[in-house]
Amino acid sequence: MEAIDDLDLQLGMLREYYYSGKTRDASWRRSQLKGILSLLKEREDELFRALHQDLGKHPVEAYRDEIGCLIKSVNYALDCLSQWMSGRKAKLPRAALLTSAEIIPEPLGLVLIISSWNFPFGLSLEPLIGALAAGNVAVLKPSESAPASSSLLANLIPVYLDNKAVNVVEGGPDVGQQLLHKKWDKIFFTGSTKIGRAVMAAASENLTPVTLELGGKCPAVIDSLTRSLDREVELMKGMMKKMFGENPKESGSIARIVNKRHLQRLKSLLDDPLVKASIVHGGSMDEDSLYIEPTILLDPPTKAAIMVDEIFGPLLPIITLNKIEDSINFINSRPKPLAIYGFTNNESLKTRMISQTSSGSLTFNDAVIQYAADTLPFGGIGESGMGKYHGKFSFDTFSHQKAVLRRSFLIDFWFRFPPWNDYKLQLFRAMYGFNYLLLLLITLGLKRSK
Repeated sequence: MEAIDDLDLQLGMLREYYYSGKTRDASWRRSQLKGILSLLKEREDELFRALHQDLGKHPVEAYRDEIGCLIKSVNYALDCLSQWMSGRKAKLPRAALLTSAEIIPEPLGLVLIISSWNFPFGLSLEPLIGALAAGNVAVLKPSESAPASSSLLANLIPVYLDNKAVNVVEGGPDVGQQLLHKKWDKIFFTGSTKIGRAVMAAASENLTPVTLELGGKCPAVIDSLTRSLDREVELMKGMMKKMFGENPKESGSIARIVNKRHLQRLKSLLDDPLVKASIVHGGSMDEDSLYIEPTILLDPPTKAAIMVDEIFGPLLPIITLNKIEDSINFINSRPKPLAIYGFTNNESLKTRMISQTSSGSLTFNDAVIQYAADTLPFGGIGESGMGKYHGKFSFDTFSHQKAVLRRSFLIDFWFRFPPWNDYKLQLFRAMYGFNYLLLLLITLGLKRSK
């Protein structure tokens, strides 16, 4: 989409193309998924360069977190598309004679996808995979905070996808506001809780359904009864040295902060004197190169901004508790997180964490790995978001499950209509109780109403 000035015209053309029925064809859906696959494979080097330019990501990290993950997702969607598109029979009660029912997934129509800067390709194309697999037309607005990635998407998507069905809009908050106040059949937003509230408010104008992928804090519970806290911290320091060397800044393996505004935001988190006093490792930064050293903080004030706001940077606060079980109360005293990670072999603690905490996901003895599982839903709860995606969950997010019921003219339940009497009431009682013998006896006059 070249200019926001002709937005209404462009959206009208997208809707017209959707109403043509072209996007409902399985062959069209497959062609779009294959287009995304070709984009990822043929333009890999350009994708790597954009991610390095925006975030300083090493190509291996870029492939692990975004390119490879997306290739996996597209292949999974291609393998499962026929199954996802198929209607499924719905079971009806025996009284529904000469009647059948099924549930058929149908596309929603015109959808808006607003993505975030931290995974500029993954958070743009992952929901787009679901939207196109479900047969929708879409407008994608990448984050202006990752300009190289945004520009590359705007240039490549028209080459690889049907530009009558998929448009990319670039721009800042003003453009986002213009988009939000248009009529959509679905808005899929990834970003902060603050902006998520604004998205939901704007969507309410047209009663537009929303999926909000918001994030927030993702606590990791580490059961370290077998090691002292000092030993645990030393192990963390050693692992960081193993990954990034003596000088992480020059290692080439650690990403940069996305821009100066976000670096200043992170710097302000550390400038709190009580927070600064809690630093036990790292804390240095180079504003010119947008670099912050991996930093460990031990028991910063729990009401400090670093313990309240989403961090999005290499700052790791550690909160010590007298009993590991106290972690449950600590987590429950705060907004429900997108994910909880539990590192423990204590099965009783695992059971309690499953039953006594609420989060978008819960992973034991690993971190983030659930994001790569196509068979698991990814999404938040409460202030960390609403809705879910990945794999079939993406397809379902962008689909309406339409109930279809087929009846024959050969039979009817005559007692559904007035005039009303006690006899018909008895028939209804028997039918809604699925008591077919009683229904038959009342119909034949062998059972009288009381």
